[in-house]
Amino acid sequence: MMRGAISLARFSASLCAAVLAFLLSDGIILAIVAAQPSIDFPMAPKKSTVTDTAKNRKAPAGPTASKASVTVGSFAKQEGTRSKLSTPGDWPAPVNDQEHRLFTLIDVLEYRPRTGGSQGHDDYRWDIEGWYGGDYNRVWFKSEGQKDTAFKADYDVDFQLLYGRFIQKYYDFQIGPRVETQTFRGHNVTRGLGVIGIEGLVPYNYEFESSLFIDQNGAVSARLAFTKDLLLTQRLILQTRFETNAAVQRVEEFTTGSGLNNLEFGGRLRYEFRREFAPYVGISLDRSFGETATLVRQEGGNPSQIRFVVGVRAWF
Repeated sequence: MMRGAISLARFSASLCAAVLAFLLSDGIILAIVAAQPSIDFPMAPKKSTVTDTAKNRKAPAGPTASKASVTVGSFAKQEGTRSKLSTPGDWPAPVNDQEHRLFTLIDVLEYRPRTGGSQGHDDYRWDIEGWYGGDYNRVWFKSEGQKDTAFKADYDVDFQLLYGRFIQKYYDFQIGPRVETQTFRGHNVTRGLGVIGIEGLVPYNYEFESSLFIDQNGAVSARLAFTKDLLLTQRLILQTRFETNAAVQRVEEFTTGSGLNNLEFGGRLRYEFRREFAPYVGISLDRSFGETATLVRQEGGNPSQIRFVVGVRAWF
């Protein structure tokens, strides 16, 4: 039994070796290679590069010659396709992220009529921002101001000039100076502040702006704002707006108390005759809190108010 098993194993090993040697023989491999042109590379007969590069020598004959011709022909075809698809040297880059542009958005430019009674007069407000630069580095400019006799009984204007750096998808980091001026008891007061902030687009398409302010005397305050556009039609759009301010220290001449200063919520319905130009009407609800509300009352204002607005939104 042992001898029979050994003989059978030797016979099986010999048979496998014979089959492997047959499959690896030149005849089978060259036959397979020679069959390739008719399947994968149908092309007109072409003069072999082997003959062109060695004119004084004969090209190899037989199956080897067919294999060389197929290899050279395939390489020549790939080179021809590559030369047709190559990009000319004077074409622009496929992603143009280095060009500098200028953008300005007049988000709020409105008139707020007196709503009746003895509180306040006809007032106005603006909120403008824009930038110049590319996709990664920008110079931002922002201006916000108002005459709000029902709220502060004075003028309040500020301007910011910031450096903006793209830090992540949809977000810009901003840093720079801010100047604020305001009327306080019949006199103009002005202060300088440093600004650190982030502006961008959060999930569900809410545009947000967060800023931390430090004035020349070390007083710290902050602002957070959200806006969202709700498309009623392709041209009729309702913009919701939320803004809040807070401060660490009390700064009386700027009608700012410590803690939460105010909350503002507004809705503005605009009609876009063009994407760049849209008049609107709306309503604004504003309420002051704590020490800020006390300062507003001392200046003759109303810490809680509802104002109707009419204005225009534009960008270019």
